[in-house]
Amino acid sequence: MTRDQILTLADRAAEGRWLTREQALTLASDAALGDLVAGASALTRPFTGGQIEFCSIVNARAGRCPNDCAFCAQSAHYDTGAPIYELIGTDALVAAAREAAAVGACRFSIVTSGPSMDDEGEFEQICQAIAVVSRIAAPGALSVCASLGTLTLEHARRLKAAGLSRYHHNLETSARYYPEICTTQVFCEKLETLRAARAAGLEVCSGGVFGLGETWDDRVDMAMSLHEIGVDSVAVNFLIPIPGTPLEGRATLSPDEALRIIAVTRFIFPRTSLRVCGGREAILDDRQHEMFAAGADATMIGNYLTTFGRPPEDDVEMVAALGLTVRTRATA
Repeated sequence: MTRDQILTLADRAAEGRWLTREQALTLASDAALGDLVAGASALTRPFTGGQIEFCSIVNARAGRCPNDCAFCAQSAHYDTGAPIYELIGTDALVAAAREAAAVGACRFSIVTSGPSMDDEGEFEQICQAIAVVSRIAAPGALSVCASLGTLTLEHARRLKAAGLSRYHHNLETSARYYPEICTTQVFCEKLETLRAARAAGLEVCSGGVFGLGETWDDRVDMAMSLHEIGVDSVAVNFLIPIPGTPLEGRATLSPDEALRIIAVTRFIFPRTSLRVCGGREAILDDRQHEMFAAGADATMIGNYLTTFGRPPEDDVEMVAALGLTVRTRATA
């Protein structure tokens, strides 16, 4: 594709004429990276107004997950040396939320390992913690999110009533490729969870992990599934092979491929928040600033579930050096 053709697609996407699957695949395969990034940047600037959103997470319950996701250090199926502990208390969650707000995050997510929150006592504890965090940890400036596995409509409504603003649940990859990554859960359960969260009035964040061995068809198909759901935020993660998991020997993506993934995703989602999360430090290295030109308008700061991020102040400095500003309040 020529640069003019790419910019024409960007103009059409900005007007609400969404990309087809075939157009997205053509962008992925035929567009020069520089031209693709230029088009994505043209889409992103009017959408974001030059603001970048920071989010942060806390690993509230770690390890012993019965699912066999091939990339995950927390799966009970693999010996990875990842931490294992029960659900942490409300005081610890409040402290983590305040720390997140202090370093510039306007979203704070409570994450638990495991396929779902089946224990009613633990679920009620999470609801109470959400209510407390929403009330006393940077009230009005910090939105509380959660990632608790699969979700029923009843539980989604209770989370909403407790003060939760957004639910996060990754599809991980396409419906076609998902059985290659996880055999203990079915893909449709993930879609049902996103629909339940949406039906309860929660914002929805979902995405996947790139570099699992998927094709571009899988990447675009996952994006189309998210587009059909109508997510508020797309999460882009890059595989960091974890020793002890089935994917420990898989080669990592190149920075150019990672930027291409971000840019194509922006074309598919011209008016949706696009946040780059796990793996960006290792995959992009000293080119992390380029993710914003490629279409990202949000990123996760601090540490991840089982891997370390970089100091949040480095991300604050990076955003300032680009002439962008950090968003102080979360927006849908």
